[in-house]
Amino acid sequence: MAQSVGPRLYSCCNCRNHVGLHDDIISKAFQGRTGRAFLFSHAMNIVVGPKEDRHLLTGLHTVADISCADCNEPLGWKYERAYETSQKYKEGKFIFEKAKIVKEEDW
Repeated sequence: MAQSVGPRLYSCCNCRNHVGLHDDIISKAFQGRTGRAFLFSHAMNIVVGPKEDRHLLTGLHTVADISCADCNEPLGWKYERAYETSQKYKEGKFIFEKAKIVKEEDW
């Protein structure tokens, strides 16, 4: 008999709060502060901090750090604004540091 499989989830590395869906990953080829990072179209159960301009590898962006809503673990950032035309696709998207999230074992 086939087993019913729910959504494939990523969770906070500290408290296992669900923060993202596998289906919302746009790219796994991003660089975060601690190494590899994933670009997600959506996030859940996070807190978005204040906006600030930051010089990243791809130019100047307005970003806001994101953290887990349950334990306040820093997880990455949200792109609020991209100044370069070629980077506009990132606006409203989320970077999760690979080292800060875990893939749930159900899949």
